[in-house]
Amino acid sequence: MTEQDWHDTSLEPGRRAAALLSAMTLEEKIAQLGSAWPGNGAGGGNVAPMQDVFAQGSATADRRGAHGLGHLTRVFGTAPVTVAEGTARVVRLQREIVDHTRLRVPAIVHEECLTGFTTYGAAVYPSPLAWASAFDPGLVERMAAAIGADMRAVGVHQGLSPVLDVVRDARWGRVEETLGEDPYLAGTLGTAYVRGLQGEGVIATLKHFAGYSASRGARNHAPVAIGPRELRDVILPPFEMALREGGADSVMNAYVDLDGVPAAADASLLDGVLRGEWGFEGTVVSDYWAVAFLATQHRVAATADDAGVLALRAGIDVELPDTLCYGDGLAERVRRGEVPEALVDRSVLRVLRQKAALGLLDADWAPESTVDSTVDLDAPRHRALARDLAERSVVLLANDGALPLPPATRRIALVGPCADDPLTFLGCYSYPNHVLPRYPDLDRGLDVPSLAEALRAELPGARLDVVPGCEVRDDDRSGFAEAVAAASEAEVCVAVVGDRAGMFGEGTSGEGCDAPDLRLPGVQDELLSALLATGTPVVVVVVSGRPYALGAHAGRAAALVQAFLPGEEGGSALATVLSGRTMPSGRLPVQVPRDPGGQPTTYLRPPLGGDSEGISNLDPTPLFPFGHGLSYTTFAYEDLALSAEQIPTDGSVEIAVTVRNTGDRAGSEVVQLYLNDVQAQVTRPVRQLAGFARVDLAPGRSARVTFTLHADRTSFTGLDLRRIVEPGRIEVEVGRSAEDLPCTTSFELTGPVREVGHDRVLTTPVTVTR
Repeated sequence: MTEQDWHDTSLEPGRRAAALLSAMTLEEKIAQLGSAWPGNGAGGGNVAPMQDVFAQGSATADRRGAHGLGHLTRVFGTAPVTVAEGTARVVRLQREIVDHTRLRVPAIVHEECLTGFTTYGAAVYPSPLAWASAFDPGLVERMAAAIGADMRAVGVHQGLSPVLDVVRDARWGRVEETLGEDPYLAGTLGTAYVRGLQGEGVIATLKHFAGYSASRGARNHAPVAIGPRELRDVILPPFEMALREGGADSVMNAYVDLDGVPAAADASLLDGVLRGEWGFEGTVVSDYWAVAFLATQHRVAATADDAGVLALRAGIDVELPDTLCYGDGLAERVRRGEVPEALVDRSVLRVLRQKAALGLLDADWAPESTVDSTVDLDAPRHRALARDLAERSVVLLANDGALPLPPATRRIALVGPCADDPLTFLGCYSYPNHVLPRYPDLDRGLDVPSLAEALRAELPGARLDVVPGCEVRDDDRSGFAEAVAAASEAEVCVAVVGDRAGMFGEGTSGEGCDAPDLRLPGVQDELLSALLATGTPVVVVVVSGRPYALGAHAGRAAALVQAFLPGEEGGSALATVLSGRTMPSGRLPVQVPRDPGGQPTTYLRPPLGGDSEGISNLDPTPLFPFGHGLSYTTFAYEDLALSAEQIPTDGSVEIAVTVRNTGDRAGSEVVQLYLNDVQAQVTRPVRQLAGFARVDLAPGRSARVTFTLHADRTSFTGLDLRRIVEPGRIEVEVGRSAEDLPCTTSFELTGPVREVGHDRVLTTPVTVTR
């Protein structure tokens, strides 16, 4: 091959990468493993852990320009820019890299995209926990495709999403970023997101690998004490699904240590499981400053150079967001023979393969021709998708008939700190909550109607008395009297409580905003008690990034509604659900606790984890279980049937059930399939989600829902830590939540114990016939 073969588009990306690698000096190779964050420290602090500290010693594109650059960090997301300003900046930075380096290799531009493209004026979609509430992979894929199309149009190549951490303790601040407490739900929706984003030419980045959500005490970055089975059976499957089924091309490490070994230095995890067992060929990028943390926080390295060596050996290919550890010191270690150059080469090849696949190594590539400065980042198509997803994510928890609000309602008290605050609908990684707090003179950059605004538009004939009552997080009760008076004089009170997302203590939900317990923040619980004591029917609407304990209010509220940070169209979605124009169809991706001290627990528990009678005086039974959600219509389940009563441990069975809309309105039902391994060689969950289907039905109509379940879907990590399918009886339960399962049966797995690996069946296909 010649040195210019890397320009040959007829060659596959790996061969082009190898050709370019052979032409590189050691310094040019190592430059591909670094990154630069231009503008970091210029007013955009507190959007990453210890950002201001590390910004003082960070590298810039100019300082590394002589040898090239792997990544450019958050060109759009650091400080507010218009599309025209951001694209011009991308062009300028890429042009500087290309024109001032020998090999003229541009950088990969990456951005955050958790609730949409995280830049000024871009659409803000519902939080991932709200995607999970919708139980709608197709809609999530369409959302991700819309996000990806805009990012690629303005010159962005990689997005740092989705988050596949499985919730283990709802006190953790980043619960809002997750896809819930079930690995199959998280994996299915995460896979859909990856397909949508990468289908538009933007690399998806799975994070955080692995165990981040299981930190002790739900404290951000705290150590993780986790057994190998919990890791293998709960934490890892969503990543495995998104890699194998979705084709994700990048993974980001977790900040935490697992049993004393930081993930960024864990070769058994990054090289052993990820690459050795799963065959992953993409890049592993560090979470921001995670490589430097090996020296400064974990203290498993003495210097930044030592940290770089540890991370490179373990399998971290690219250091983000800036280059502190993969620089001149690493090159010197290679020259001294302390680090094999082959370790550098393997990571560089992965980076260059991606650049070839992205078109960045093409001979005619030019930054000016790869950006569109006219893209509308909050176009009507975005708002329509955001609204659809928000509407499908709203969960009706309880209802005594107060909802939908009667058309004749003339006076409504709209009370609570979230009633007239549009920012309460947005997650911590939305640009208005993520970066704009550092720019108080700027507007939000997009229209986000509050619930008060949306309800006024939805119910123009009703008088709306809007009273906050209190703030989200302080202890000022001076507004209680006005709130109580408004409720007392109204026909119905809609009390809107919950969170205001932020970063590192600036919010009540979000990264670095962990909770000591699951009480509503501040004095909101007291406000609800005062409102419920008025005798006026109270509809409680919780807008939050985590589930809160609502047991003290459940019996007295006329209705309970949960919305997990539903995005820019959240106000409109909630208003139409309250009025009845939209049928509620969301389902809980996390259970709602009864008592604030009932954590940590999820529905994935063995018998002794939930049945406390005669064992403990504490009852962990949730107020509302995983999968729960009501509607304004009703559904019946019938005729559960199996295609076989016995199947071999390498066979499959069809599980079919009929669901019927027995009410007088069209609606959507989320049909849920659970399995219970009756007896196994290790303790297993009482039940675990194995499949689901969202079914839209007109009144009186029915559908036959058929799940094709392979025996591999019953596999688990056995006594010797091998994943196995074990013969025995499997109970099948189908219904509307983990605790409302009207149809049950069982089948027998027969034959020998069978070991399965990464090639096992990971999904449960489902068909719906009407």
